[in-house]
Amino acid sequence: MDLVLALTATQKGVILLAISGVAAPIAGVWFARSADAWRTLGRGPFAIEPSSPPSRGPGGSPAPIDPAIQAAEVRQMLEAKAERQRQRGERSLDVEAETARLLQASPTRPEPQARMEAELRAEVRQLVVTRNERRRRQGLEPLDVETETERQLTDLERSA
Repeated sequence: MDLVLALTATQKGVILLAISGVAAPIAGVWFARSADAWRTLGRGPFAIEPSSPPSRGPGGSPAPIDPAIQAAEVRQMLEAKAERQRQRGERSLDVEAETARLLQASPTRPEPQARMEAELRAEVRQLVVTRNERRRRQGLEPLDVETETERQLTDLERSA
């Protein structure tokens, strides 16, 4: 303790720099070696979010659902529901009739091309609406939204 008190301020600064000069590179090496551990933190078999994105079909749309698999899953869920109702003493569900009703009521998906066209039309329409708002702010007369949307879609088809 007396030795520390006997040092001058310059000597204490030199000692501090020497210790920092040794500790900083060691800390840097440890930090660099632990980078892989930080990247995998929170991932693994028990992670809440999967580490890979969900699979998508062509064009970024969800993968198509096989009707046979869908029917089997619906039937399985309805059978489990009917079993729970039977165990509670309630009137059991008619699995076959309910399966047929649910599968008929399932919405049919539009074809990918038609869905993409509808999305493109909606996007172009939104751009025309935004352009009209800008024209109003500038004191110009707004364009007819539907006519301008059709014109831009026609121009887009010609340029493609």
